[in-house]
Amino acid sequence: MRIVVALGGNALLRRGEPMTADNQRANIRIATEQIAKIYAGNELVIAHGNGPQVGLLSLQAAAYTSVSPYPLDVLGAETEGMIGYIIEQELGNLLDFEVPFATLLTQVEVDANDPAFQNPTKPIGPVYTKVEAEKLAAEKGWAIAPDGDKFRRVVASPRPKRIFEIRPIKWLLEKGSIVICAGGGGIPTLYGAHGKLQGVEAVIDKDLCSALLAEQLESDLLVIATDVNAAFIDFGKPTQKAIAEAHPDEMEKLGFAAGSMGPKVQAACEFARQTGKTAVIGSLSDIEAIVQGKAGTRISTATPGISYQ
Repeated sequence: MRIVVALGGNALLRRGEPMTADNQRANIRIATEQIAKIYAGNELVIAHGNGPQVGLLSLQAAAYTSVSPYPLDVLGAETEGMIGYIIEQELGNLLDFEVPFATLLTQVEVDANDPAFQNPTKPIGPVYTKVEAEKLAAEKGWAIAPDGDKFRRVVASPRPKRIFEIRPIKWLLEKGSIVICAGGGGIPTLYGAHGKLQGVEAVIDKDLCSALLAEQLESDLLVIATDVNAAFIDFGKPTQKAIAEAHPDEMEKLGFAAGSMGPKVQAACEFARQTGKTAVIGSLSDIEAIVQGKAGTRISTATPGISYQ
């Protein structure tokens, strides 16, 4: 079975945790311990988020005033290498020495006319109090938005159109490699006025890119691993319920928030519709159980209606 596992950036660096290298490695170790259990008999592609990591690099770059801060596409490329390196090392320590790995810098084309550029919605970086966020927004020209009871910086999140490295990814899979790619939704690029490919100041949604990746790789299963064990209705309220299985039409009626579960649900629904296969939203620590069909929220066109855990 060919499986794409999309690891959430907030699952790799949990909400409220200090953004240290040790914390990131510890969380990645949790993910790789699960992924190692599903390696046997499967082809694996690992994508990952990078919102907190890009935000941290942005803050670090802003502290060095001798040069202009690096743009988000460059920071995205940096995080692909950093996170891929840790995933390779931690997963490699759990699997046989002969298992090959490849982390691939992945450029993803977006449309310069995408309306997302006029309406920034993608949260990146750490969470702040309202006062802190408003101060940073005034100083740095950021757009900010609520994230639970906190605030985060938000940037444009255009839809992915094309994954330029899709052929090398397929070649690596055919040779038996575990591939780590499309980190942070890929490096956002577009063709400029002179027809030359260039980076753009944006962050592509990791889940939408992972759905496109899984579709183009003809994957059998898309696993969207995050920091909660399912998609919920009335999340955080006494009436909350975890969704067990659902048809895409039923999921879309529920109106999940754009800044949190919404993109995950949208990505899962698009993959299920385009392929007729199953997408699952669940906890990073439940990946083995998700693949076994025992955990998470399963979304498929073969599933009528909606049921709850």
